[in-house]
Amino acid sequence: MLNPEDYLNGQILLIDKPLNWTSFQAVNKLKYALINKLGLPKKFKIGHAGTLDPLATGLLLVCTGKFTKRITELQGQAKEYTGTFFIGATTPSYDLETEIDETFPTSHIDEALIHETVKQFLGEIDQIPPIFSAIKKEGVRLYEHARAGKSIEIESRKTTIHEFEITRIALPEIDFRVVCSKGTYIRSLAFDFGKAMNSGSHLTALRRTKIGDYDVKNGVDVIAFEENLELK
Repeated sequence: MLNPEDYLNGQILLIDKPLNWTSFQAVNKLKYALINKLGLPKKFKIGHAGTLDPLATGLLLVCTGKFTKRITELQGQAKEYTGTFFIGATTPSYDLETEIDETFPTSHIDEALIHETVKQFLGEIDQIPPIFSAIKKEGVRLYEHARAGKSIEIESRKTTIHEFEITRIALPEIDFRVVCSKGTYIRSLAFDFGKAMNSGSHLTALRRTKIGDYDVKNGVDVIAFEENLELK
């Protein structure tokens, strides 16, 4: 069992973030568990190395103490995700945060087309982030513009898809595994994938399974982490 000094000197905690939790909520839960149970100072440093959306689950790397200096390094590592695309419909947020806004034909889509389309997304690609994202434009987060009903131009950015594998086809659902660079939006990949097949698509499930060599298989649930801490 680690002692308070260990957390101050620096730890990388592998957390399996639950569904419907923000990354901020997960870190806050850990922070106050460490303060209340181990007596760490209220201002001790803690932060995560890469946000997960509330509708995503999986690996959240949380750095404590002196290891918060490693956050930038960890954020830059390749990430692996698994999840599900729903083919034939889009949503404004590219996922289940918002309702379906448009439907598309799917009768022309078969396994051959799906696997052929995957090839278009391997390597370096241009990607436009979702309007429902935390990126700032004119000092305001994009999702705030979206919720205010503002139309705003979003610049594309370069990202790299190292691996893109289709693991299940049961239309309208397609399961996938993706290994990608920092800054990749899997929601945008879902939207663009549907468009490339002359249809539509949105993300209905997402799980981050790896960051660099760190694997969610070694992760612990936030509540379980708190319960396993020894009382001070």
